[in-house]
Amino acid sequence: MRIVIVGAGIGGLAAALALLRDGHEVEIYEQAPTLEELGAGVQISANGARVLFALGLESAIRKVWCEPAGKEIRLWNTGETWKLFDLGAESVARYGAPYFMIHRADLHGVLIDAVRSLAPDAIHLGVRCTGFDDDGSTVTIHLANGEHVIGDALIAADGVHSRIRNILAGDDKPEFTGCMAWRGLVATETLPPHMQRNVGVNWVGPGGHVINYQLRRGEIFNFVGVVERDWRVESWTEKGTREECAADFSGWHDDVHAIIRSIEQPFKWALLGRTPLTRFFHGRVTLLGDAAHPTLPMLAQGANMAIEDGMVLARCLAAYDDVEAALARYDAARVERTAKLVRGANDMAKRFHNPALANAAGAKAYVDAQWNEATVKQRYGWIFEYDATRVAI
Repeated sequence: MRIVIVGAGIGGLAAALALLRDGHEVEIYEQAPTLEELGAGVQISANGARVLFALGLESAIRKVWCEPAGKEIRLWNTGETWKLFDLGAESVARYGAPYFMIHRADLHGVLIDAVRSLAPDAIHLGVRCTGFDDDGSTVTIHLANGEHVIGDALIAADGVHSRIRNILAGDDKPEFTGCMAWRGLVATETLPPHMQRNVGVNWVGPGGHVINYQLRRGEIFNFVGVVERDWRVESWTEKGTREECAADFSGWHDDVHAIIRSIEQPFKWALLGRTPLTRFFHGRVTLLGDAAHPTLPMLAQGANMAIEDGMVLARCLAAYDDVEAALARYDAARVERTAKLVRGANDMAKRFHNPALANAAGAKAYVDAQWNEATVKQRYGWIFEYDATRVAI
């Protein structure tokens, strides 16, 4: 089968690798002139890790990942700390796969190398898809350079501003959530010694939260800060300043400000919510990753959902000779789960920013209620237990 993928991000490449391993012919068209992922960290939980390992990437990933020893909740102003379940050995014991942190560019690079090892010329750069025609037996993809590409199926993995999703489902109307986010990277060695521990930390407070963890064998420290204020530019490349970022976290603990002071170039973006789609496929065309189910980062499941999508889609195309039947099964397997994750991410924002966190007394009772072991297992267990390599199709 000849399959065309639009978009060479993490989701598009994961799908391409799974499909190539099944013997399909795959062509990937990416509008960016070079294959560069933005400098940011990504969390891969057990549900994503087991797919990546099943695709033969474990050895390459272990060379560049950072597997945290544990996770903590810290209070925004006092730094009071609550230990959560361990992410490392406990994730493997509980879910059969690790929970790890990785620089987005490192994961992207591992996927690119794997795809090119199977199909050296499959990735086409600097090519933008403008539309397509589906005649019921093939799909013809129209490129901005005037070329036309014919395939048996089209997978749109072209991100949150997907041109193909807009063609299939109409222009969506994203709603501003009231939150904007900061991101930045820091050389771990520049931070105070007590902050160089290999743990994932969630700072929680009224009206905002901060997440930090190590990347690339512990060499880099990742910072993401979310605050409730009006900023509506949905772009990962919008530059901000350390001074503006620090002002957004005025009154927060010195450790938070030590990170902000060390960020070479902070970036900021608006957090916009979208109503989940009720279907991803139309005829021989389907959506994948952020093109299908853009989500807020509160559950750290955006990349994991895209990786799951790629595996389930490849399994469906392997199981059914008829393309439309295969895409319908992919739809049935993915729409409900991804919608639940999108809604869950929306709910987490309220949990992280609750007014009860304003003072130490209220914060202790709130954290004990919201992040005790039983509640955490109930909140995350169904996410991490999901096995895209085996789920019924």
